Amino acid sequence: MAERTMMGRRCAILRAYLFTFALASFLAAAPPACALRFELQSGNTKCISEDIKLHAMSVGKYAVVNPSDSGPLLDSHKITVRVTSPYGNSIHYADLVDSGNFAFTSNEEGDYLACLWAPDHKPPATMVVEFEWRTGVTAKDWPNVAKKGQIDVMELELKKLEDTIKSIHDEMFYLREREEQMQDMNRSTNSRMAWLSFLSLAVCLSVAGLQLWHLKTFFERKKLL
Repeated sequence: MAERTMMGRRCAILRAYLFTFALASFLAAAPPACALRFELQSGNTKCISEDIKLHAMSVGKYAVVNPSDSGPLLDSHKITVRVTSPYGNSIHYADLVDSGNFAFTSNEEGDYLACLWAPDHKPPATMVVEFEWRTGVTAKDWPNVAKKGQIDVMELELKKLEDTIKSIHDEMFYLREREEQMQDMNRSTNSRMAWLSFLSLAVCLSVAGLQLWHLKTFFERKKLL
């Protein structure tokens, strides 16, 4: 019986490792995030948010697409870019540029905001902007890692899998913390709603009692009782 139990535990551990490896392989083989392309009119603002964990790497780049294949970019096709943290701290700022990039390691957890706006022009101008924002494992420059480390393809893939598994592990704990926060918020909200319901019931009963007392005194004054 003990040997059978030990064998069952080993099989369960092996299945867990195989599942983790398969999931990591799937994520590693997934295509990289494509750049976002959108139109931005002069005098308008476009903001993009990204939920980033604490101490996570993040890189981004942006560029205004040249409407003509030949010739320099027009002066009206310039944008201003600002990246801010969840608490409003400035991470990156560039004024009247046609392209740029940013990179940082998050010191705050939450929604980071990247806002792009174009100055007002007469006549109005519409430009196309390409924007790419990567965080976590996808933010790493793997070709440069391979060149600097002088490692072969297999070792590079194994390193990718290792970082992907670590990212999955950190993401699971992050989701667990968020779930606990949501549960605490739900308990707090339910407690407040219970007290509010009790207070509302007490107010209603008090108003009903005052109405009965007022009607009783009114009828007694009129000698109807």
